[in-house]
Amino acid sequence: MKHVAIVLGTRPEAIKVAPLVQLLRTDPWKSHARVTLVSTGQHRELLRGALDAFDLRADVDLDLMTHAQKPGELTGRILQRLGHLFAELSPDIVVAQGDTTTVLAAAMGAFLAKIPFAHVEAGLRSGSLEEPFPEEMHRRAAAVCTKWHFAPTQASKQNLLREGFSESDIFVVGNTSIDALRSVLARPARTGSDLLSGIDSSRRLVLVTVHRRESFGESIRAIFRSLRSLAERFPDVVFVYPMHPNPAVREVAIEMLRGVEQIRLVDALAYETFVHLQARAHLILTDSGGVQEEAPSLGVPTLVLRNTTERPEAVKSGVAALVGMDEQTITTTAAALLSDPRRHAQMAKKVSVYGDGRASERIASVLLHGRMSPDEFAPPHLEEAR
Repeated sequence: MKHVAIVLGTRPEAIKVAPLVQLLRTDPWKSHARVTLVSTGQHRELLRGALDAFDLRADVDLDLMTHAQKPGELTGRILQRLGHLFAELSPDIVVAQGDTTTVLAAAMGAFLAKIPFAHVEAGLRSGSLEEPFPEEMHRRAAAVCTKWHFAPTQASKQNLLREGFSESDIFVVGNTSIDALRSVLARPARTGSDLLSGIDSSRRLVLVTVHRRESFGESIRAIFRSLRSLAERFPDVVFVYPMHPNPAVREVAIEMLRGVEQIRLVDALAYETFVHLQARAHLILTDSGGVQEEAPSLGVPTLVLRNTTERPEAVKSGVAALVGMDEQTITTTAAALLSDPRRHAQMAKKVSVYGDGRASERIASVLLHGRMSPDEFAPPHLEEAR
């Protein structure tokens, strides 16, 4: 039996490793693996809420979050504590997902302890170390410490091959975000029913998420000015913005958007509520990586509020558009989709470019049996419009 330590620290990591943790703790997998779920507590409250959606609890909670934490200080604290923990637990494998400070520290800690490291969602690249910052650097640095690269798509695999990593160490598995999405959609929302039922079904809903560091400052103000303009132009549309708790985002949102009749500012939502809200949306505006993955599977047109993206597949499939953070570009593009039903329908296609719901099986198969089953993920053709 292999001892697998799965390390997470933020809400997206919790969502995306949850299907793998659940799988490894059920038959027949649990006879081959013992899982220790480790939380660094990088994002304390948001993380716990995400774990609750999958009825999971951390076996070890390092609880390292501090007020106004700086990335360098946090990296040092996590690396130090994980070093001690790995020495105590002696896991056979360390697993982490994504591109956060927690992932970088887990990869480095496993490397220094000479424990094989598995990187879930490996190979994503924007091509710029500044966007997303500091996540792009985290991905590249973690790759150097990785034994098993679990790439979500062929494009991610090609990125790793161009960087010189061995093809035998790269496995195209799809993204575990789609495993999580399908799991949640298979059951009714257990929380947030008041929000969902409180939105008039006859009104179109635009869902907005903004939280990236590169959006801070004038860029986020430009995004919010665009939302105000759209709300004035389309009085029949409801805009829902679950605010990130970071003061650099939340305080500006309250300053600029509170009091606008069609814009609903709400606290961060439970993951299952957020998924059902996405499925209900007519249009999504986001800078979130996870939402870029989930929205195409739901058939919801998506405008990516970033200058570059490490998830180009949805854009290439025509179901998402990269609009940056320019006020006029955002306003014009969103207005066109809200005004022209035919243009909206062209983007409202369900396309499974990021996964088929079996990524966790493929990962578990490699880690425990040394081979991938089922075969590597290959996206199907565009499905019918909703």
